[in-house]
Amino acid sequence: MNVEQMTQRINELYHKSQAEGLTPQEKEEQASLRQAYVANVRANLKGQLDNISIVEKDGSVTNLGEKHGKKGHTGG
Repeated sequence: MNVEQMTQRINELYHKSQAEGLTPQEKEEQASLRQAYVANVRANLKGQLDNISIVEKDGSVTNLGEKHGKKGHTGG
Protein backbone atom coordinates (compact mmCIF):
# COMPACT_ATOMS: atom_id res chain seq x y z
CA MET A 1 0.00 0.00 0.00
CA ASN A 2 1.50 3.33 -0.98
CA VAL A 3 1.39 6.47 1.16
CA GLU A 4 -1.50 7.99 -0.79
CA GLN A 5 -3.64 4.87 -0.35
CA MET A 6 -2.62 4.66 3.31
CA THR A 7 -3.64 8.28 3.91
CA GLN A 8 -6.94 7.77 2.12
CA ARG A 9 -7.74 4.71 4.25
CA ILE A 10 -6.73 6.48 7.48
CA ASN A 11 -9.07 9.33 6.57
CA GLU A 12 -11.91 6.93 5.70
CA LEU A 13 -11.55 5.23 9.06
CA TYR A 14 -11.41 8.57 10.86
CA HIS A 15 -14.62 9.79 9.21
CA LYS A 16 -16.36 6.50 9.94
CA SER A 17 -15.24 6.68 13.57
CA GLN A 18 -16.81 10.14 13.86
CA ALA A 19 -20.03 9.13 12.12
CA GLU A 20 -20.83 5.68 13.48
CA GLY A 21 -17.84 4.22 15.30
CA LEU A 22 -15.38 1.52 14.37
CA THR A 23 -15.37 -2.21 14.90
CA PRO A 24 -12.47 -3.63 16.94
CA GLN A 25 -10.88 -4.88 13.70
CA GLU A 26 -11.14 -1.41 12.15
CA LYS A 27 -9.60 0.16 15.25
CA GLU A 28 -6.66 -2.25 14.95
CA GLU A 29 -6.33 -1.44 11.24
CA GLN A 30 -6.42 2.29 11.99
CA ALA A 31 -3.70 1.99 14.63
CA SER A 32 -1.56 -0.15 12.34
CA LEU A 33 -1.95 2.25 9.42
CA ARG A 34 -1.10 5.23 11.59
CA GLN A 35 2.05 3.48 12.87
CA ALA A 36 3.12 2.62 9.33
CA TYR A 37 2.43 6.18 8.15
CA VAL A 38 4.50 7.73 10.96
CA ALA A 39 7.34 5.26 10.34
CA ASN A 40 7.30 6.22 6.66
CA VAL A 41 7.41 9.94 7.45
CA ARG A 42 10.31 9.41 9.87
CA ALA A 43 12.25 7.34 7.34
CA ASN A 44 11.75 9.96 4.63
CA LEU A 45 12.82 12.77 6.96
CA LYS A 46 15.88 10.84 8.09
CA GLY A 47 16.81 10.20 4.46
CA GLN A 48 16.56 13.90 3.69
CA LEU A 49 18.54 14.91 6.76
CA ASP A 50 21.24 12.34 6.04
CA ASN A 51 21.84 14.03 2.69
CA ILE A 52 22.46 17.50 4.13
CA SER A 53 26.00 18.82 3.93
CA ILE A 54 27.26 21.90 5.70
CA VAL A 55 30.09 24.04 4.32
CA GLU A 56 32.22 25.07 7.29
CA LYS A 57 33.90 28.47 7.64
CA ASP A 58 37.24 26.94 6.64
CA GLY A 59 35.70 25.63 3.40
CA SER A 60 35.50 22.00 4.43
CA VAL A 61 32.25 20.12 3.90
CA THR A 62 30.61 18.15 6.70
CA ASN A 63 28.05 15.56 5.65
CA LEU A 64 25.55 15.33 8.52
CA GLY A 65 24.46 11.85 7.52
CA GLU A 66 27.99 10.55 7.87
CA LYS A 67 28.66 12.56 11.03
CA HIS A 68 25.42 11.88 12.93
CA GLY A 69 23.43 9.30 11.00
CA LYS A 70 25.54 6.29 11.93
CA LYS A 71 25.45 6.64 15.73
CA GLY A 72 22.71 4.04 16.08
CA HIS A 73 19.89 6.50 16.78
CA THR A 74 16.53 4.95 16.02
CA GLY A 75 14.51 8.11 16.47
CA GLY A 76 12.35 7.05 19.38
